[in-house]
Amino acid sequence: MKAPDTAVGPLPPIEAAVRIPVRVDTPRHAAMAPTLDYLGERPLAAGTMVRVPLGRREVWGVVWPEPGAAPGGEQEAAGSAAGGPSPRGDTATGPTLRPVREALDLPPLGDAWRSLVDFAARYYQRSAGEVAAAAVPPELRALTGVALQRRLTRLHKREAQPGAAEASDPPVSTEAPPALQAEQADAVAALLRALAEPEGQPAAWLLHGVTGSGKTEVYLRAAEAALQAGRQVLLLVPEINLTPQFEARLRERFAQRRLVSMHSGLTPAQRLQSWLQAHLGLADLVLGTRLAVWASLPRLGLVVVDEEHDPSYKQQEGARYSARDLAVARGRLEGVPVVLGSATPSLETWLNAEVGRYRRLPLSRRIGDGAMPRVRLVDMGQLDAGRRSPSGPQGGLSPALLAAMQQRIDAGEQSLVLLNRRGYAPVLHCGDCGWKSGCPHCSAWRVFHKGDRTLRCHHCGLTEPVPRACPDCGNPDISPVGRGTERLEEQLAALLRGRDGGAVRLARIDADSARGSGQLAAQLAQVHSGDVEVLVGTQMVTKGHDFRRITLVAAVNPDGALFSSDFRAGERLFALLMQAGGRAGRDAAQAGRSELWIQTFHPTHPIFKALVRHDFEAFAAQQLDERRSAGLPPYSHLALLRSEARSLDAARDFLAEASRLLRDDPAFAAALQAVTLYPPVPMPMVKVAGIERAQLLVESSSRGALQRLLGGWLPLLDALRAQHRGVLRWAVDVDPLAL
Repeated sequence: MKAPDTAVGPLPPIEAAVRIPVRVDTPRHAAMAPTLDYLGERPLAAGTMVRVPLGRREVWGVVWPEPGAAPGGEQEAAGSAAGGPSPRGDTATGPTLRPVREALDLPPLGDAWRSLVDFAARYYQRSAGEVAAAAVPPELRALTGVALQRRLTRLHKREAQPGAAEASDPPVSTEAPPALQAEQADAVAALLRALAEPEGQPAAWLLHGVTGSGKTEVYLRAAEAALQAGRQVLLLVPEINLTPQFEARLRERFAQRRLVSMHSGLTPAQRLQSWLQAHLGLADLVLGTRLAVWASLPRLGLVVVDEEHDPSYKQQEGARYSARDLAVARGRLEGVPVVLGSATPSLETWLNAEVGRYRRLPLSRRIGDGAMPRVRLVDMGQLDAGRRSPSGPQGGLSPALLAAMQQRIDAGEQSLVLLNRRGYAPVLHCGDCGWKSGCPHCSAWRVFHKGDRTLRCHHCGLTEPVPRACPDCGNPDISPVGRGTERLEEQLAALLRGRDGGAVRLARIDADSARGSGQLAAQLAQVHSGDVEVLVGTQMVTKGHDFRRITLVAAVNPDGALFSSDFRAGERLFALLMQAGGRAGRDAAQAGRSELWIQTFHPTHPIFKALVRHDFEAFAAQQLDERRSAGLPPYSHLALLRSEARSLDAARDFLAEASRLLRDDPAFAAALQAVTLYPPVPMPMVKVAGIERAQLLVESSSRGALQRLLGGWLPLLDALRAQHRGVLRWAVDVDPLAL
C-alpha cells in the first residue's frame, strides 16, 4: 500500500531557521539524493519519523543526519544546501526549502536500526531511502499524525487489559522444561556467557544439530535468559507455514510475555500493530519471516535464525537482501548474539564456522538417543518400464516401497511421500502433432490441475480450462506427462489400503491445498492426531514439523537436481532430503523403525552416498573442494545485472552497452583488474508474463573490489536506460542464489 498522493497546496510562511535532513524514498529516475533538506521550527532527533512534501505529494520520511553533522543549522546555511525541494523557486542564495509538514509522535528509530539500513543500502546497491521505506510497514507510511494517534490510543487500551488472551492462544503448560542433553547444556551455557559478556564474541553462533536434536529447546533457553535481562528477542523462520507451531511453543513457554508475529500473511493493520508493539518496547518476542529482520527493537538482546540455510531468507524483489546475512550484521551493530540453526547449514555459514568467524555448537544426537532414519536407495534402473512410468501399473513407485508403506499403515504408523512438484502433471501432450501445454506469456509449461480441470502457469498465473481436444490438430486424446502431487495422491489411493481394509486415509499438503486461510493448520492437525495414514507433500512439509507418528519418508523423484546447471542444486537437494528424512522417527520409541527411501536412477551419486551415512561434514567438504576449484561462492563473490524488456534483443543490448560503458571508461580500469564481467545471456526462465529477461554476471575474488565497482557503475545506468527505450526495468542482485 503506497502513501496517498496528497496534493500539497500553498505553504504558510515559516520562521524556522533549522535545517532538517530527511531520508525519503525518491524515484531512481529522478536523480535526486535520498536525503533532502527541509525546514523545521526546532531541531528533530535523528530517527524521528516525519511527513514532508515531495513534489505534489506528501510522503513519509525519517530525520537522517549525515555522520558528524549537527542536528540543525542556520536557515542561511540550509537555503544554500544542494538537493532540497524547491516549490517556490530558487533565490539568489540558493533553493528555498519547504517545511516539514509534521513529526509523528513516535520514539525515534534507533542509531543501530539506521546503521543497518545504511549498510543494506550500500551492500545491496539500492537507494538508502528506498530501503528505509521498505523496512517499515506500508500502513505506517500512509498514516497522518492524527490517524496514527488513533491507532496508538487503541493499542494502549488493549495493552491495559493484560488478562485478555486471544481465543487462539494454546493452553499454558504447567510442566517444567525438559532436561537438557549434554550437548544441549553446553550450547546453552555458551550462549548464556555470550549474553552476559558480549565483548569478544564471534560474529554468530552456528547451532549445527541433526534433525530432532533439540535445537528449539536451546533457542528457548537462550531467549529466556535474554528476557530475564529485560531484553527483546527476534526469532526468524523461513516460511509463514512454520510460524503457527513455533508461536505455540513460544506462547506455551513464555505465557506472561508479549509475543507478536511479522510476516506477509498478516493484514496491513495487523502488521502495523505488531511493528508498533515492537518499536514501543511492548513486545518481548518478535517471530517472523525475512521481513521481521527490519523490526525496530529498542531492547534487542538476541537474534535467532532457524533453518538458516533456507533460500526463502533471500528477498527476490526490490532490494534483494538476505535476511540471514542482515541478521548477522544487525547482531554486530547492536552487540547481541546471533544464533544460526540448521541440520544442513549453507556452505557459506559452514565455511565461516570452519575458519573461526562463527563458532559452532554441535548437537550430534537426537533427543532420547533416537537413531537417525536408515536410508534405503531404490535403483529405478532395475525396474521394468511399466513400473517406472507414472502411468504404469505401479505408478512409478517401486513394489518394495509400496510394501513398506503398507506395513506402516497396518502397524498404525504414518508415511510421508515427498514430491517437490504440485499439480497433477507438469504438461499435457498431444501424441499426434506434438502439441504441449505451453504458456503463451512465459517460457514454461502450464501445469495440469485435475481437481478443477485447469491448465495453470505457476509463473504468471494464467489459468484456462483444459481443452477438449488438441488446439493444433483437434486430436481428442491429449494426455498428461509426468507427475505432480495430485497424481501421486491418486496413485497411492489406488495402490494402498487403509488399516481397516478400506480406503487409505491420505492428505496432500502443497501450495494449492493450503491456499485458504486456516487450511494448512487444519491439515497439520489431522496429521498430528493420527487421522492421516499417508501424507503427500512438497518441501512445505520437510522443515521444522514435529510429526511424532511418521516412521517412513519416501522421495520418489529427486534426480532432477543432480545435473542442474545451478551450482547450488546439489546443496539444496542434500538439505531437502536430510530435512525430509528428519521427519521420520522423531519419537524415540519408533526411531529404530524409521527409514528414508530414495527412488533414483543414480544410486552411486556422491550426494546419496553421503546421505546414507548422514554425513553432512563429508558432503560439505566435498562440495567446498569443488567450489574452490571452480572459483564459485563462497570462494568468490557474485552479482547479477538483470534487464527486462519487451524483446530479448533489447534486454541484451542494454547489458552489452552497460558492459562497454564500464570497459571504455578509464576510471574503471583499476577496478576491472580484480573483477570479471561475463557476456550478457538470457535468464534460465527467459520470458515471464510477456517480459523477456537477460542477465550479466559480475565476479570477483574480492568482495570489496566488487562493491567498489558496482558503487561507481550502477549510478551511470539510469542515464543509459534513457537511451534504451525498450528496456522496462533493470536491477542488480548482489550474492544471487541462482544463476
